[in-house]
Amino acid sequence: MKVDLAVLTPAYLDYTFVGLEALPGPGEERFAGDMLRSPGGGAITAVGAKRLGLNTALVAPLGDDLAGDFVRRALEAEGVAFGEPRGNRTPTTVVMPVAGERSMVTVDPGVRARAADLEPLSPRAVAATLEQVDLLPDGTCAFVTCGDDDARAFAGRLPRVRRKLRALIVNRREASVLTGASSPEEAARALATVAETAVVTLGPAGAMAVVDDRPIAVDGVNATAVVDTTGAGDLFAAALAWADLLGADPEVALAWANLYAGMSVGSHTGVGGAVSRVRLLQEGERRGLPPLPS
Repeated sequence: MKVDLAVLTPAYLDYTFVGLEALPGPGEERFAGDMLRSPGGGAITAVGAKRLGLNTALVAPLGDDLAGDFVRRALEAEGVAFGEPRGNRTPTTVVMPVAGERSMVTVDPGVRARAADLEPLSPRAVAATLEQVDLLPDGTCAFVTCGDDDARAFAGRLPRVRRKLRALIVNRREASVLTGASSPEEAARALATVAETAVVTLGPAGAMAVVDDRPIAVDGVNATAVVDTTGAGDLFAAALAWADLLGADPEVALAWANLYAGMSVGSHTGVGGAVSRVRLLQEGERRGLPPLPS
């Protein structure tokens, strides 16, 4: 099987509270209007990439449990390929969005993809986390994200890479932890030592990137009311890989990835915000984004 994008990034089952009035303090009880189940983590990247038209496989292992069964059924419905269950528990995250931000609690047994899992797929590109850079095959474009745990693990000491990553995408908080830099541009320049395109996402303010020692500022999307920011970084990575594989210049790819991530925050759950390729192209045309290669 040959795929456009293989996703190593750990996948989760997300439980998302909808309409949570506030985060509870010690001894408090708070109420929400509903709770949704959805694929999380790398599964968001895989679904987003598939909806954009890439042939996609989730390589991250899912457990042999009810949570894994749910995520596999959701991926199958999207047309995303996946492997056999591994382990008896699927990583699970409780997501608590409140007032445009979200807090999360995760239980993760720590079962991860192996380099051998990629061999049958011959991927054109790979999505992974910073802790997985040693698994990346030579000659494959790598689009790497970073979670809170990765940022703490690599604080002040970026991993050594055999060749530069195609892109490294982190948010403002992760960039500060990783580099100690006082500004997004300074952080992006530090991250550019390991990536051809180093991106610091800035939420409603857009993103700052350094490409070939050139700073590139991407304006915010000015989306409607922010409902849930979960998965915005995962979808940024999916869209950046999509545009890059189409042959777009870095500035063009960044603009489209930023729009895709920005459009996602008006919906509940990460996969709920992963709009279709047609919807993204329509919105990009309406906003005057530079055209993508055919």
